[in-house]
Amino acid sequence: MPEGKLFIGGEWETGTGAAITSVFPADGSVNRVFAGASAADGLRAIERARAAQADPAWRGLRAHERARLLARIADGIEANADRIARIQTLDTGKTLRETRALAASAAGTFRYFAAVLETADEALTVQRGEALTASVHEPLGLVAAITPWNSPIASDAQKVAPALAAGNAVLLKPASWSPLVSLELARIVAAAGLPKGLFSVLPGAGREIGNLLVEHPDIAKVSFTGGTETGRALARKAAEKLMPVSLELGGKSPTIVFDDADIDLAVAGVLYGIFSSSGQSCIAGSRLFVQRGIHDAFVARLVAATERLRVGHPFDDATQVAPLIHFDHRDAVAAHVAAARAEGASVLTGGRAPGGGLYDRGAYYLPTILAGMDNTARICREEVFGPVLAVLPFEDEAEVIAKGNDNAYGLACGIWTRDFPRAWRVGRALRTGTVWINTYKQFSISTPFGGEKDSGMGREKGRDGIRAYMAQKSVYTDLSGRPLPWAGGAV
Repeated sequence: MPEGKLFIGGEWETGTGAAITSVFPADGSVNRVFAGASAADGLRAIERARAAQADPAWRGLRAHERARLLARIADGIEANADRIARIQTLDTGKTLRETRALAASAAGTFRYFAAVLETADEALTVQRGEALTASVHEPLGLVAAITPWNSPIASDAQKVAPALAAGNAVLLKPASWSPLVSLELARIVAAAGLPKGLFSVLPGAGREIGNLLVEHPDIAKVSFTGGTETGRALARKAAEKLMPVSLELGGKSPTIVFDDADIDLAVAGVLYGIFSSSGQSCIAGSRLFVQRGIHDAFVARLVAATERLRVGHPFDDATQVAPLIHFDHRDAVAAHVAAARAEGASVLTGGRAPGGGLYDRGAYYLPTILAGMDNTARICREEVFGPVLAVLPFEDEAEVIAKGNDNAYGLACGIWTRDFPRAWRVGRALRTGTVWINTYKQFSISTPFGGEKDSGMGREKGRDGIRAYMAQKSVYTDLSGRPLPWAGGAV
């Protein structure tokens, strides 16, 4: 495990903030207790970042040279993939199978943005006078990246890689529940040869470190992934500074199964969409709409398949559903289910923490399917962030589009049908950032990702992911050699 020192502007130092305790959710054992970052630590990181980012040795580094640096970071992640996976599993409770995939994803992200850097051309714009006109992009300066606890290494890479590629300095604040893998990333970034000061990792309280990063005048942009209410508060602070932000927030994504769907594909996809990662995913397909003609038969198959899922220890390769991130979070998920029951929902399967053996020691919760409520129930409106699925019937396209859109969130959706024109119509009609057709939770770093409505603003990934961390500048160069005519005889 990382020893718990903070990476402050390229130096490993003991934090001076409140203690952070990392707990292994499978059995409650303590991974590490260490001092988090204080405001003083954050200010020191900002000062070092400002000096490093202004240094011509970094700011003037050519794109292909920065690309080489990103490629070395990718190599370092790949070389340490097993170590990264184990640290993240101990920190979050995710299965080793998933954390290995997340480490590979992080390496791929750095490698992708290295390739984008090599091919990111600037533009000569069309001349409309006697001047050569160009549009160029320059780094913003200092960027704060605030990442969530559910998939830290992948989330870190999606912000850090394009921000460094753009020529910025980056201050990363990971979640206090899962800080260790971000500190491991700092070790790899330093070993790759990034100049000191350009990267810091500052785990600490949001009210102290988070607010400092958002409010400090030297921070030119914040990229945040997390809860919607925190995102709103951040956006208000950013508005005072006229600072750009990227916000990837919550979700209550609908999954729609039409009566002509391939049932095997749909059952497998729905299971994966809601119960993988133990439901701790912003894009989890947590509202399931099934066309009435197949509703009962489909739900019966889904319940039976859910009960066959293997709930177990994250180090067991057979495990499909691992413990939740923290005992407090497990209790919050249970409270959502209890509230749904109080509103009249029936539990078709799950609805409790399993008992006996390893289950008594860990933050486990059974995959849960609820029915008997309508789309206005709280369980269909609020993000649970756990393995809880609400099932509702529908009659036709118009109804399911209306109900799918009748939610504050708009992050993702899944559509299961053999009728492609229908899938296209419904996908285009739903107000959501991502549409999956006959699949779910598939990602590509080359494809932009983000949400609508309360699910956020801005996009990550894709070729334009670098441009999100840059300022656009227009340059006019006179070609005529003549004084501007307005000056007339005064010259």
